[in-house]
Parts: sequence; structure tokens; C-alpha cells
Amino acid sequence: MSKLPLAYKFIDVSDYGRKPGRWIAKSLVNTKATPIHVTTLFIIAGLIAILFILSGFYYVAALFMVLKSIIDAADGELSRLKKTPSHTGRYYDSIADLILNFLFLSAIAYTTNTAFGIMLLAFFGIQLQGTVYNFYYVILRNSVNGDSTSRIFENETPTALKGEKQSTVNKIYAVYIALYGPFDKIIYWMDSQAKDSKPFPKWFMTLVSMYGLGFQLLIMAFMLILNLTPYIIPFFIIYSVLILVFVIIRKLFLK
Repeated sequence: MSKLPLAYKFIDVSDYGRKPGRWIAKSLVNTKATPIHVTTLFIIAGLIAILFILSGFYYVAALFMVLKSIIDAADGELSRLKKTPSHTGRYYDSIADLILNFLFLSAIAYTTNTAFGIMLLAFFGIQLQGTVYNFYYVILRNSVNGDSTSRIFENETPTALKGEKQSTVNKIYAVYIALYGPFDKIIYWMDSQAKDSKPFPKWFMTLVSMYGLGFQLLIMAFMLILNLTPYIIPFFIIYSVLILVFVIIRKLFLK
């Protein structure tokens, strides 16, 4: 199920896991498996990838990083197929992504003897990149009556949906805001008028999708396979420069 009406669908280079993820979701729709189970499964795939990075088996690590992206697409698909939207599941997914990103970069820094501070700079860059992508994507979805599970502004605790407890939503939302709030505020400060723009054109969203988590992990995977591991962390620091490019394009040409 698409998050956008057909007229606004764009080529999302970070969403290569959608089709196999949809197949996984369809195979689980008549089982007791829940989206949270699937999210937990991609966490396991990510942790296995990290173990292989630390062990120097980069080809296998790359395989599990791509597998993580595929399974990551399956939890949302399963939620939509079963018609069981969940704030708990959405925040759990996002929190897991952030922690795994930190661990991926930590493992790479460890194997390449990269300073912890440099690794943190790359981590900050990766998270800010992903925030730009999500910011514009969520704005687009909300402006064209697409999937509205995600909110443009996370400024208050959501009301629990059917099947989840408000106390659980409160707790996981607090963790989510603590981890993602600073990045959201930075991007909003950089482009606070984006929400008032006309629907973004497909070419712009395709460019911004290069900052999607799936594409970020694909870049890491290829660099591991090509024995470019020492350059992964510097690359993502430099890659963050495109944030300014995308914001300037939006402000000057997409009002």
C-alpha cells in the first residue's frame, strides 16, 4: 500500500526494500505476527550486521544491512494490511533505527581506529540527513491526503490507538522526543515555511530520498564490499553538505 496518491508517487531511491518488504508482510498477514515483531526482527538483522563488521566479514555484514532495510519496510506494510496502526510501533521503529545507526558507525569507527568524536559528527550528520528526508516527505504526504500516520510536528503526546495502552505511548513518545527532538528542531529552524509550500515536485523528492535511511545503509554496504570502510565516516560527514543544498532549493524554487 502506497503512502502517496498515484499522482504524487516519486522514485524513492531509499525504498528499494518496499517490494520484498510487502511480500514479507503479505506472508504474515494471516498469522499472529505483529508489526512490532517485525521491527524486532530488523533489529536482530542489524545487530548481526554489526557483529560481522566487527569480525571483518564485510560482505556478510553488507548483506544483513540490506536485509535490515527490507524487513524495516515490512513492519509498516504489515500494519497497513492488518489495519492496526500504532503509535507505539512507529516510535519503536524510529528509536530502533537511531540506535542501530549509532552502533553501525561505532562498529565502523572501532574497526578503522576512528576517533569517537569524529564518529559522533558522522552520526549527527546521518540523523540530520534522515530528518530532512522525513520532514519533506511527511509534509508532502499530509498535503496530498496521503498516509498520515506520521505527524509534521511532534509537539504533544498522541492519544493511544486501539490495541495499545496510553501509558506505553507516553513512555515511548518521551524517549522518541529525547532522541529525535533536537534534529527536528534544527531542520524546522532551517526551513520553517516548508509546510506552507505547494506539493513538492517528484524530482525534488527523488533527490531528497538520497537521505533516506535505506539509501544510507546501501551506501555503507557498498563501501564495505568495496573495501572502503575507512572512508565511510568521512563520507557521511561531507555528505551532510547537501542538506543546505536541498533547503536552498526548496526556499528559492518551491514556494
